[in-house]
Amino acid sequence: MKKTIYLKFLLGYIIFAAMSIFFISYQYERNILESEISASAMSLYNQVNGISDYYSDNYYNIYSDENDHDYNKDVKGFMLPSDTTLWIISNSGKILYSSRIRDVGLNIGDLSAYFDASFYTTTDFNGIIQEESVSVYSPIINTYKTYGYIVMNKTLSSVESSFAPVSNYIYITLLITLSFSLVFLIIFHFSLYRPLKKITKAAGEYAKGNFDYEGLKINSEDELGDMAQKLRFMAREMKETDNNQKKFIANISHDFRSPLTSIKGYIEAMLDGTIPPELHEKYLNILLFETERLNKLTGSLLLLNTWDSKGTKLDLSDFDLVPLTRNIVASFEGQCSKKKITLNVLFGSKSYIVNADQMKIQQVLYNLIDNAIKFSHNNSAIDISITDKNDKIFVSIKDFGIGIPKDSLNKIWDRFYKTDLSRGKDKTGTGLGLSIVKEVITSHNENINVISTEGVGTEFIFTLQKSKKPLLPIVAS
Repeated sequence: MKKTIYLKFLLGYIIFAAMSIFFISYQYERNILESEISASAMSLYNQVNGISDYYSDNYYNIYSDENDHDYNKDVKGFMLPSDTTLWIISNSGKILYSSRIRDVGLNIGDLSAYFDASFYTTTDFNGIIQEESVSVYSPIINTYKTYGYIVMNKTLSSVESSFAPVSNYIYITLLITLSFSLVFLIIFHFSLYRPLKKITKAAGEYAKGNFDYEGLKINSEDELGDMAQKLRFMAREMKETDNNQKKFIANISHDFRSPLTSIKGYIEAMLDGTIPPELHEKYLNILLFETERLNKLTGSLLLLNTWDSKGTKLDLSDFDLVPLTRNIVASFEGQCSKKKITLNVLFGSKSYIVNADQMKIQQVLYNLIDNAIKFSHNNSAIDISITDKNDKIFVSIKDFGIGIPKDSLNKIWDRFYKTDLSRGKDKTGTGLGLSIVKEVITSHNENINVISTEGVGTEFIFTLQKSKKPLLPIVAS
């Protein structure tokens, strides 16, 4: 059987109630009863002591088993409580007088067998009295000689009856306490148990993939409300991740299927003679282009997968960003010539020494410039600038092309994401370039931002850390 928190809490409450009742019934009440017995015994002892003093001072020498004395006359002046029994006992243990007539003449034996070094005891004197009683005694002594004993008995039931109001008050208090504790149980049910049940139910639904589950509505501003809010946020993120995964599969299937379809079609056409032998070279070049495209796509995927599983491992070094940028710009001369695009390079200083992974920053610059060229109009320009401020280097790549729609700005970093504007124009892109750029810059603990207006152009700006050690000039030998 599954043990829920509610069941554990209820079991704890039952144990608490049982222990409380046990403590009140068998410990607290018993201690109070013993205290009440002791108080009653002390009250009896004061009376018994007064009576024994009376007989010790006046009539000690006349008492014997055979002597006939009018004890009733003496006792009338003692004002005994109605719930007590008074005995006057001889040295031999014979009851010479009892306020309960039937006890007269009985022999109770040696009193020390009952009182055991104490002035009171609880006993029935071996059945001489019908009910267990609180009994006290005091000897009649004169000139260091004991002539008899005064014993007074008060039934335990009489003592307990005087304690009953206190006992009832204790049980009423316990009942009220347990009733109030039930209120806490109800509060626990509504404020803790039910929200936890909702959270557990929601977690189960989210685990099944039901990210649209709406049953988790907890509006409290405590830890449970915070947990519910975080769980809902997690569900939204998981839903977004699930959607992105589906898009990823769809996009990668599309980007692999297109070149594979082309390759398959051209090969079949060459084999069945649709494409004559004199055109084979032309179409073999197309096949080579498509193969390179697949190779580039596979390489990018493997690179991103390596970063995901092991983290981006950086080979940090100090290098000058200016010559690196110049070399990359030079590599795009052919592409720019075809589209008649001008690359304007502006450096705020002759050198910018950064501390970064040179190969990965080279890849970032290449991807961003390549991206700018793809989405620039013919006969346009691209501005590349490097500036610095404090300990940061700022790199900007700005084009004046088609721009990025506003609703796509937050998605351009997603793998395989392509805006609708780019679908018809960028046939060679993999949709992974900006994902790689984001991964590299983030791994350097730096930032990259994009500013774009549809139909006007796009600017990417990223930062790098300045090197704290200037590069030493190379001296020719």
